[in-house]
Amino acid sequence: MQVVLPQTGGSHKAGFRLVYSNTKGDIRLDGVFNVISYDVVPKIQSTLLDSDFKIVIADESHFMKNGQAKRTIASLPVLQKAKYAVLLSGTPALSRPIELFPQLQALYPTVYKNVNEYGNRYCKGGFFGMFQGASNHEELHNLMKATVMIRRLKKDVLSQLPVKRRQQVFLDLSEKDVKHVRPIFQELETLKIKIESADSKEMIDSLKFTQKNLITKLYTDSAVAKTPAVLDFLGTIIEADCKFLIFAHHQPLIDAIEQYLVKKKVKCIRIDGQTPVTTRQTLVTDFQNKDDIKAAVLSIKSGGYGLTLTAASTVIFAELSWTPGDIIQAEDRAHRIGQVSSVNVYYLLSHGTIDDFIWGAVQGKLENLGQMLDGQEKTLDVSQIDSRPSPSKQQKTLDGFLKRCSTSTEDQPSTKHPRF
Repeated sequence: MQVVLPQTGGSHKAGFRLVYSNTKGDIRLDGVFNVISYDVVPKIQSTLLDSDFKIVIADESHFMKNGQAKRTIASLPVLQKAKYAVLLSGTPALSRPIELFPQLQALYPTVYKNVNEYGNRYCKGGFFGMFQGASNHEELHNLMKATVMIRRLKKDVLSQLPVKRRQQVFLDLSEKDVKHVRPIFQELETLKIKIESADSKEMIDSLKFTQKNLITKLYTDSAVAKTPAVLDFLGTIIEADCKFLIFAHHQPLIDAIEQYLVKKKVKCIRIDGQTPVTTRQTLVTDFQNKDDIKAAVLSIKSGGYGLTLTAASTVIFAELSWTPGDIIQAEDRAHRIGQVSSVNVYYLLSHGTIDDFIWGAVQGKLENLGQMLDGQEKTLDVSQIDSRPSPSKQQKTLDGFLKRCSTSTEDQPSTKHPRF
């Protein structure tokens, strides 16, 4: 087996021949199996196209969801040239049906050949940009099943996997915490009225651009507003003395979580976009094997993919992502093969913040993706949804968590026709 990596570094595994794409000279792909990262493909595309591969497998094929990305542009001809092509992904589309098109084009270019035709048929609607919506879900589902897609759900192939429970925890924010967030909502409401009354496309586009920037600011400021309440909730988690994963998106919140754990003398690992690839597996191994490491502080994007963290059965989201696929993937760092306990997932939400927007948006996108991929609606099912939570309801949620967390350890046992 030959493994081609983007840069030098990391440990050598017995039986692997490591080749680095940044070394001088031509790379020879003469292994029986050649494992290549997506980021390397653009650098060695000519070598790949000159090779006579009988089969090309694209694992986690949703990394090719952006048709304009270099990795996608370079990978498609390699897949299309191979005698057999297999794309593997549990979440081939993370947010909307346009993300499927490059993958479908790789497998069956004679059917999926025109992005405009595909977009006008299956990607109508949406608010920001062309082909950002979803339409004709059932037709697309049936077309993919008839041409390229074999769909297997986790509940069907991993029937022994313990249950995954989701619960919303509503955090009470002080007036001081939300005072910078409330004016943004007022600005957005004013913009909405202006958009509805605008009489030209240029004016509408300009107002929508301003609206998008305001929503981005709301997302950032909401993370700051939620920080004290998130840390207060973490204090309850620490008292439970069990391993947990906590996900966030914005660096200041990730920093605050890590600093709080250090202050409380809770050993933890941290994986975010700045964590070197060569050290991530060491951090994962430490978390999995060392009982004194209680927490994994993770960014939703960087820590939510490709990691096995089944030593924890508690997953916490301090923030949400606009992309439902990111959320599902992050949950499943703990809910995967090797997990022996039920997995409890907690979404820390606050009214009067960006959470009011994102939760509904994520549910809507999941419904579209479920109809498109599985032929039925799918949502983030939660055990309770309270539109007007009270402190007593929040305490009941925390008490329930403590009870489940303290008993979770007692439940553990002792011991050329291409397809998706």
